[in-house]
Amino acid sequence: MCGICGEVRFDSGSASPDSIAAMCEVMRSRGPDAGGVVVRDRVGLGHRRLRIIDLSARGAQPMVDPELGLSLAFNGCIYNYRELREELSGKGYRFFSDSDTEVILKAYAAWGTECVERFNGMFAFVIHERDTGRVVMARDRLGIKPLYLAETDGQRVLRFASSLPALLATPGIDRSIDPVALHHYMTFHAVVPPPYTMIKGVRKLPPATVAVFDPDGTRSDRLYWSPSFERTAEDIATSAQEWEARVHDALMLAVKRRMVADVPVGVLLSGGVDSSLIVGLLAEAGQTGLKTFSVGFESVGGEEGNEFFYSDLISRHFGTEHFKIQVPTADMIAALPATIAAMSEPMVSHDNVGFFLLSREVRKHVRVVQSGQGADEIFAGYHWYPPLASGNADVEDYAEAFFDRDHADFAKAVHPDFVGADYSMAFVKAHFARPGANSAVDRALRIDTQIMLADDPVKRVDNMTMAWGLEARVPFLDHELVELAARIPHEHKLKHEGKGVLKDVARKVIPAEVIDRPKGYFPVPALKYIEGPVFEMVNDALNAKAARERGVFKNSYINTLLADPRDHITKLRGSKLWQIALLELWLQENCL
Repeated sequence: MCGICGEVRFDSGSASPDSIAAMCEVMRSRGPDAGGVVVRDRVGLGHRRLRIIDLSARGAQPMVDPELGLSLAFNGCIYNYRELREELSGKGYRFFSDSDTEVILKAYAAWGTECVERFNGMFAFVIHERDTGRVVMARDRLGIKPLYLAETDGQRVLRFASSLPALLATPGIDRSIDPVALHHYMTFHAVVPPPYTMIKGVRKLPPATVAVFDPDGTRSDRLYWSPSFERTAEDIATSAQEWEARVHDALMLAVKRRMVADVPVGVLLSGGVDSSLIVGLLAEAGQTGLKTFSVGFESVGGEEGNEFFYSDLISRHFGTEHFKIQVPTADMIAALPATIAAMSEPMVSHDNVGFFLLSREVRKHVRVVQSGQGADEIFAGYHWYPPLASGNADVEDYAEAFFDRDHADFAKAVHPDFVGADYSMAFVKAHFARPGANSAVDRALRIDTQIMLADDPVKRVDNMTMAWGLEARVPFLDHELVELAARIPHEHKLKHEGKGVLKDVARKVIPAEVIDRPKGYFPVPALKYIEGPVFEMVNDALNAKAARERGVFKNSYINTLLADPRDHITKLRGSKLWQIALLELWLQENCL
């Protein structure tokens, strides 16, 4: 897990070492162990390293293979790199390191851009071909690892980075607000689908995409993976017990794969089914001495701020070395500016600060953790899936449950200059209309798997853990497990109030008390019921000179929310006031 960046010129100029160094410096927390820059005429690569596999200098990046004429900057982990290395050695390739980074180089030399289809892991990488001048960028299937792009100087210069703020450390980027992204942020529960970002001059490479740039600037993209939600007659006839067995085996393999490291691996244990199941499967696989970590906050408005009862139960049951981090509200408030600074994009979820503070403490004990993100999207754990099974207006039903506001409410909130088409509804309708998913539930699962996951929970975990040089691995997003889950008829997933087949697996692994309790969320009550110091911070941000000059939101809308924050909660239990304040705070951090 690291940070990558670079610059590519499509004219006679040379890549700027200063711009690359500036981007690297912004991403120092992503890779605190080492850094490097390699510039060859019009192409330059930069890297910040977090040592996880091959801790020696032989695994340093950017990695250059003079024999193959390839240079690489890579962020992530290839879990099956040892198997691929053995296969590539059989083809005659010689290795100078024990890293998964070098395996990518050799795999690209052997199989070209199709190498990505052989990787099991999370990755974003950029390869420069010395002899052709071609530059190749790729991102993993589920978008676990980010890659942001910015064109400047009349599209003659392309920069890329693992972090959007890293790009903003370089000159020439249009920092104005993108109205399409703003609509998604305010409507689609802060999910901004690729290629958009809130900043007009910055785009992001979509998940499961390989982009090839020729020396003249010509670009071609290829989507190399998309899970199918269509089922064979055999799939439909398969029993619930057989699906349960298959999910157990696939998840066990996914969890084992994510123990591949040359350093110890811990688990973020929230106390919910998903993270508890990871702990249980590791114990079932014979893992001992496991370190687990939980975080909690003070209660506000009668709402409990932790789930320690359940995480303690799992820790005792499996004998883990458990660390509980209790965060006073004052400490949480003090950490909010740094949390927002760690965001590559504005992320409204309350649990960002929880992951930020948890990661700070976890990093004192381990460099790698497994985390339970993705299970709700893959196995239908959210409340908006069951109504879709019987509804007739699937797009409207999905929007009714998931959208924070409709287009009319959006128009009431923002300045008329930012009001255009109903971009979010149009996007969802187009996605639902694609072939390959025959029911409303499957269409909702598909958009959540391919879009919402990468640009909400997965991005959140990546940003907050990387702020402290901590690598987070997500076994529920093993692409083979995702493909398997997509084939399971949705009735097996919807039973037991959601995640039915996964809960059936869990009953044979973890205590029933964790499975049969009401569904929990990462609770940060102080950011839902805004009062006291949090209210003061929000009020100051929205009334700051920068906010007034930017003029994104109508004063009447701001005043309505400030007058009674508790009366303006979204359908997904978030604060509408916090949503607009978070955006303004992020803009003040990055764009003034």
